[in-house]
Amino acid sequence: MKEILTVTELTEKIRDLLESGFDVVQVEGEVSNLRRPGSGHIYFTLKDDKSSIRAVLFRPRFPSFRRAGIAPLPAFELEEGMRIVCSGRLGVYQARGEYQLIVERVEPQGLGALQKAFEQLKARLAAEGLFDAGKKKPIPFLPARIGVVTSPTGAVIRDILTVTRRRFSSVDILVAPVRVQGPEAPREIAAALRLLQAVENIDVIIVARGGGSLEDLAPFNDEAVARAIFACPVPVISAVGHETDFTIADFVADLRAPTPSAAAELAVPSRLELAGLLKTLRRRLELADRRRRQTFADRLDFFRERLRDPKRRIAEIRIALDGSLERMRRLAGRCLETSRRNLGEADLRLRHRHPAERIGDGRIALEHQKRNMVSGILRALERSRNTADGLSALLQSLSPLAILNRGYAVARTVPEGRILRRPGDAGVGSEVDVRLAEGGLRATVKELYEESDHGQGKV
Repeated sequence: MKEILTVTELTEKIRDLLESGFDVVQVEGEVSNLRRPGSGHIYFTLKDDKSSIRAVLFRPRFPSFRRAGIAPLPAFELEEGMRIVCSGRLGVYQARGEYQLIVERVEPQGLGALQKAFEQLKARLAAEGLFDAGKKKPIPFLPARIGVVTSPTGAVIRDILTVTRRRFSSVDILVAPVRVQGPEAPREIAAALRLLQAVENIDVIIVARGGGSLEDLAPFNDEAVARAIFACPVPVISAVGHETDFTIADFVADLRAPTPSAAAELAVPSRLELAGLLKTLRRRLELADRRRRQTFADRLDFFRERLRDPKRRIAEIRIALDGSLERMRRLAGRCLETSRRNLGEADLRLRHRHPAERIGDGRIALEHQKRNMVSGILRALERSRNTADGLSALLQSLSPLAILNRGYAVARTVPEGRILRRPGDAGVGSEVDVRLAEGGLRATVKELYEESDHGQGKV
């Protein structure tokens, strides 16, 4: 007899065959049906033009997703429709009897994971405004103390110290030693930036390292490092890699230097150049001062020649003052006389406009208007009464009751209430209501007839 298997037993055999028959496989395809439930796992379908396979990326296996510092690759996001290459193992989900790809590593197809992560983080931070030029802080002209975040053993710190001593040896350099490569580098760089913020008299901070591959520069493409630079209240100069290398730190920093040596030159002015500039400015200041003194001397000589004897000037002023005083007295007399005359005229006009006289005139006019108003109201009432009487007589003549008073009556069907205008509107034996001038009656139709020029005739 053949062996009879349960569904579970059959599924387990299929699983054993798949897992033993396939080692780690690499599969390329397009991401679809992407889901991220609360468990943290990532479920999606990997498909091409003709087939598809379910895939799952379990949360503990996230070296390429949001765990910078654990794996050499920074985080990047899976997106719907993205072309990727997955490395993993085949497995069977027994609850549904479906086989699936258990993914252990993912890379974008045609573009490295580091480059993809760089582009995604750059776009997201740019949308948040971390690269805005309006938020960049100015670099001080002559800093008293410079903080440097870099490796203490590399050539970078030696170059910065050499350039700084050559240009302005009295500037203090405070080094915050960090690893600039490897999983722990981003955390150390961000911590060093926060540490230097608390140090007194730090005027500018240089974040630097030498050139290298995209993997070597990965710590400076980390989101935590970018946000630490953006949040730093001290101006930050980024000097990462060679002139052709660009990192996220370069975009967030207040100033980008093509090399660490160039960063030191941008942060510290040259003492010799400043001394030469000061000497030139001093010569220009002395020359301007001599010219200004000569100009004042010439103007003093000019005013001295034009200045006359003060006694003569005072005598002329006294004469002019006496003349002005006499004219003022005459003018004051004329103004006083004019004011008196105007006051008399105003008093006379005021008497003519005394309120008692105006009140008497107003009372007479008011009494006259009162009589006119009463007379007008009486005339209007009379006209209204005559009009009402005429309309009442007209209404009475047109009233249907007046017709009934002359001996006419109105007959209506029962119960419809239609007015009878011809014999055919009612049948023999039907009841009708008859409206008289006073009251009414109900009658039964016994006979129908019509009237003509020859007399009455039955209908």
